[in-house]
Amino acid sequence: MDAFFASVEQASKPSLRGKAVVVGGLGPRGVVATASYEARVFGVHSAMPMAQARRLAPNAAYLVPRFSLYRAISEQVMALLRELSPLVEPLSLDEAFVDLEAGGAAWDEESARRAGRKLRADIRAVTGLTGSVGLAASKMLAKIASEQAKPDGLVLIEPGTERALLAPMPVRTLPGVGPATGDHLRRAGITTVEELAEAGEDELVRLLGKAHGHALYAMALARDERPVVAERETKSVSVEDTYDVDIHDRLRVGLEVQRLADRCVGRLRGAGLSGRTIVLKVRRYDFSTLTRSETLRGPTDDPAVIREAAARLLDSVDTTGGVRLLGVGVSGLADYTQEDLFAQALPARAAEAPEETVTEAVVERVEPVERQWRAGQDVRHAEYGHGWVQGSGLGRVTVRFETPRSEPGRVRTFFVDDPALEGADPLPLVADLAAQGSSEPASLPKSRSGTVGGEATSRP
Repeated sequence: MDAFFASVEQASKPSLRGKAVVVGGLGPRGVVATASYEARVFGVHSAMPMAQARRLAPNAAYLVPRFSLYRAISEQVMALLRELSPLVEPLSLDEAFVDLEAGGAAWDEESARRAGRKLRADIRAVTGLTGSVGLAASKMLAKIASEQAKPDGLVLIEPGTERALLAPMPVRTLPGVGPATGDHLRRAGITTVEELAEAGEDELVRLLGKAHGHALYAMALARDERPVVAERETKSVSVEDTYDVDIHDRLRVGLEVQRLADRCVGRLRGAGLSGRTIVLKVRRYDFSTLTRSETLRGPTDDPAVIREAAARLLDSVDTTGGVRLLGVGVSGLADYTQEDLFAQALPARAAEAPEETVTEAVVERVEPVERQWRAGQDVRHAEYGHGWVQGSGLGRVTVRFETPRSEPGRVRTFFVDDPALEGADPLPLVADLAAQGSSEPASLPKSRSGTVGGEATSRP
């Protein structure tokens, strides 16, 4: 998918079409998840600190991610891929490998092109968004072809041309060559794939070790025998938050853990799963990261059980110096629950104080929290309907009221505690995105500079 998160935001917000959009964490420690092609012109790319992105593109729209919406659209695209073949290997929400031969969708170059063209048309019809397709005889080459195809294109690497195509490319093009390996090779005078091949297998083994050296030499010769592996079962479900300012208050830390546990349960239930092992992740002020886990007698999706287990795990962690990240996860997943687990959630806590006492202590110490509105968040107003938050501060929130099929909407400002304004679910927008995009998809810049295959990498 092309600049997936940002493209979804542009498609669902008419006022942002054709404009620079950056999606990611908006706090001082936030990181860019993805940037629209208009923002990439200014040098903004994924994995960049958000503060740096704001300096490069101060007039861009900066929005929080809406993962439930991205996930719903991703599932639509993955379903289209599974119609082509039983062998679909997702890499992320916006990218996957597909073995076309296994599904009988392609057997030569022309049939592969037809399958790619149909897939792109189907994606546009179903989601209203654009995707790029790379076709080749191996995973490595298909990935490279998809990057060359961006945005909104299709590239097929013809058999017999692979080595000539790879030769002038930088070594970082190959899978498994990150910044450290790239620097190590550069110091040895190797900067292109052709120079990798010329160095020979023995020299690469000496430089990088046996396994890495053998693998890179084979890839430099355009050999990649990795199969497409069908989607694996989910092994765990987790959520985590990084905080703009370190949390020092132990009570606040406990409340954050409870909130994360509830979010984790929401994801578990959304996937129809339960789990036996509760995991707590704590990153402290000095960047040290601690992980604690507890395994229950059987799988559960009971929020009370998971909250209590997470609280017990937190008791074993020293948070005195401050906490910058918290996470709660559940592993040992199953598609059933064991209903008698609630009893094991109470004894460890009951020994400290009666349940009523604990509850009263929390109620007495927690002060009302001002409603928080984040840029990009979906909202609904009793009078004006659906909109999204443009910004907030000084007790006020600015909202633009528009939907995928409307004209750019009007902006209105409210007090943050206006009872007529409430958060909204973005999922009803999925159908509107398809309806809006199928007739006249938003145009994308044709510049290839700075494009990437997925949202997680920062390599140009």
